[in-house]
Amino acid sequence: MNKQDQEFRNRTALVTGGSRGIGRAICLALAEKGANVALNYVQNRDAAAKVKHDIEAMGSRCGIYRADVSDPKAVEAMVADVAEEIGPVEFLVTAAGIAHLGDHTEIDLDLWQQIMRVNVDGTFLPVMAVKDGMIERGFGRIVCIASIAGLAPRGQMLPYSTSKAAVIAFARSCAQAFAPDVRVNCLAPGLIDTDMSAAMGAPARHAMREAAFLKRTGRPEEMAKTVLYLLSEQSSFMTGQTLVADGGRVTLP
Repeated sequence: MNKQDQEFRNRTALVTGGSRGIGRAICLALAEKGANVALNYVQNRDAAAKVKHDIEAMGSRCGIYRADVSDPKAVEAMVADVAEEIGPVEFLVTAAGIAHLGDHTEIDLDLWQQIMRVNVDGTFLPVMAVKDGMIERGFGRIVCIASIAGLAPRGQMLPYSTSKAAVIAFARSCAQAFAPDVRVNCLAPGLIDTDMSAAMGAPARHAMREAAFLKRTGRPEEMAKTVLYLLSEQSSFMTGQTLVADGGRVTLP
């Protein structure tokens, strides 16, 4: 067993939006390293149960927790249940999110608020629910899943782009506020092969692939490996950072 495996083994990781896409891949990657996984979902219990089955087949513990991450009481109850049933949250990955692709003329306040609730409140609430325990125990690792849409103009994704820029700014400030024992970073993926990207339609996906240096769509498993890096001691001197993984569509600085 190598050192990186040991640092995850028997620690508790909570992943929001863990039943599909990037969140699912992160849950499986954490379990492969020996972490006990608390998988949050909101709608598809069957998908969550399938991930739980796959994790337990690896020999790791897994609990599935239905909670709307934009609901303060639901998030508070979920974190309390995880602590009681699996253990206090030591790793948190906020992967729950929704998107909308369309012209600015299609945007109304209801759509704007819905995306902000899930993407911004749905990041804020889990982070705030676990951070005090992490600080008290002197250990915590948080990764917020943002997007390159939060780093570059996206005229066809106004609410989504704004929400992900907010996630990046929130994580950056949390990194300073929770230091030195809790590290907080962001991952900003580009076009990844998920249900969310499939909903964008073939023409939009083709244009995004062509805009990337690598001329392809990313895989959820590639994002999971990057998240493991940010959670691990391999990134021990990184906090407050946004790591871009998009095949070259956005380059920083």
